[in-house]
Amino acid sequence: MLVVSDTSYAFPGYRITEQVYSGSKTLVYRGIREQDQKSVVLKLMRNEYPSFAEIAQFRNQYIITKNLDIPGIVKTYSLESYRNSYVLVMEDFGGISLQDWRLEERGKKENKLSLNEFFPIAIKIASTLEGLHRNRIIHKDIKPANILINPTTDEIKLIDFSIATPLPREIQFLTNPNILEGTLAYISPEQTGRMNRGIDYRSDFYSLGVTFFQLLTGQLPFITKDPMELVYSHIAKQPLKVSRINSNIPPILSDIISKLMAKNAEDRYQSASGLKHDLEACQNQWQETGNITPFELGVRDISDRFVIPEKLYGRQSEVETLLAAFKRVTEGATEMILVAGFSGIGQNCCGQ
Repeated sequence: MLVVSDTSYAFPGYRITEQVYSGSKTLVYRGIREQDQKSVVLKLMRNEYPSFAEIAQFRNQYIITKNLDIPGIVKTYSLESYRNSYVLVMEDFGGISLQDWRLEERGKKENKLSLNEFFPIAIKIASTLEGLHRNRIIHKDIKPANILINPTTDEIKLIDFSIATPLPREIQFLTNPNILEGTLAYISPEQTGRMNRGIDYRSDFYSLGVTFFQLLTGQLPFITKDPMELVYSHIAKQPLKVSRINSNIPPILSDIISKLMAKNAEDRYQSASGLKHDLEACQNQWQETGNITPFELGVRDISDRFVIPEKLYGRQSEVETLLAAFKRVTEGATEMILVAGFSGIGQNCCGQ
């Protein structure tokens, strides 16, 4: 288990045993609650004088999770005042992040999962997202660092709801990529604020696709240190198929991950239950035969809510004409295109 030696913080009513995480914004400790000797995890802000926005995010974790009764979500016990901010007290189920577990369990030599390891983890995460989305909550920061596993019991739990939202849909405005909500390597195209699209529960599926991609290949789909290039990649670039990077991955599982990572939310899975069904079908075949025969994806993928598509339908030939002209202009040509028609018939849509 990852242990950081600094235990300089003291919390009244708790006995600190170890520091398990030290980040730029937060610190996480493991300790014992003295009133009942219960093992707990305590999370606090690193900044001694946090901003209002930082405090609001921290309180958001407690407000969203305190009444959730989902097995795959770490239980929150209390939010207590501490110095100039708060300390969040949560259950300690002996978990370690998938990000650390992948390295520690393999002696830092092999950081990708076998299919026998992957399927139980993936199915449990899908079950957790099913419960989360049923409660109309969008996590917005799915990644290996926010998924915990108990190496002994194989329990899987999701953490860090600091930017989660109970809204069915929200808008991300255009902003500097360095201050976007979420983790840039995992955010969906709509989370970049450059897609003119709202963020809904399907944004979590994209981030989950990136997570699955990393767990099975040992690398991220887009590898760059340039924030703007990473934003562009999420919006416009297609990553390599997982099966091309790791030849041990059956093509159908690779297709599931590609579906999760579709650029348009309408082309992704529309429900966690539909994803779970396809993962279970893959797991059953793998356990029975050691092989996975391709099958139609999404046959049980039925959304439980009414979502108005933001994808443009029709105008395909017009869009292709515009894209072809754009490509010629980028290669040095000079052109002008005029879009004609009566008011209200969709010249705007064509121009997008």
